[in-house]
Amino acid sequence: MYNILHGAHSGMRWIALLLLLFAIVNAIRSKSSGNYLKKDKMVNLFAMITLHIQFLIGIGLMFISPKVAYVDGWMSSDVAGGMFRFYGLEHILLMIIAIAVITMGRNKAEKKLKGSRDKHHKIIVSYIIGLILILISIPWPFREALGGSWM
Repeated sequence: MYNILHGAHSGMRWIALLLLLFAIVNAIRSKSSGNYLKKDKMVNLFAMITLHIQFLIGIGLMFISPKVAYVDGWMSSDVAGGMFRFYGLEHILLMIIAIAVITMGRNKAEKKLKGSRDKHHKIIVSYIIGLILILISIPWPFREALGGSWM
């Protein structure tokens, strides 16, 4: 079960990142036209839904992963090279914050803002902040102590 969830979570990150980048680029391009069309709404929605699915897979993974262990001293960087602290706190917390920023930004753009330019601007800002937080909290392969990989 761990291998299935881990593979899905690792592989789906690329889809989530691409959709997030596509939503940002789409908002930047559409902002100049001054229209907020149904396609813009759908692109933003699909990016957000993909991140929510990633979050749900990650929550399931958190309970069965050998990289998450709340053992004595798990917050110390001495224990497993900081891997337990990263996966048990930093990764989870930053991802939750990133998804919350993206979700709240999209919600405000869709329901509270009236002008198309304002909607696109809110999407651009919230999705870029979310993207930065996500990129910071991904266990990239060059962070050897975390045991990350490209897939």
